[in-house]
Amino acid sequence: MTEINDIHIGRRIKAKLKEQGRTTVWLAAQIPCSPNHLYKVYAKSSINTDLLKRISRILDYNFFGDFIHNG
Repeated sequence: MTEINDIHIGRRIKAKLKEQGRTTVWLAAQIPCSPNHLYKVYAKSSINTDLLKRISRILDYNFFGDFIHNG
């Protein structure tokens, strides 16, 4: 089971974006923010919940669910 402290949200966002075949430039336009801002987000293990909520909606993936443990 993954511990909350082991979750690097920036890497998870970047991986989900790649999995969907989308680019950083595309995501930046959707948010909207600069691609440089997103590169900084990818490097972080935690981000603002409002931004995470926005990214979750855009990518149609509940990143908050990654923090919930089953069992």
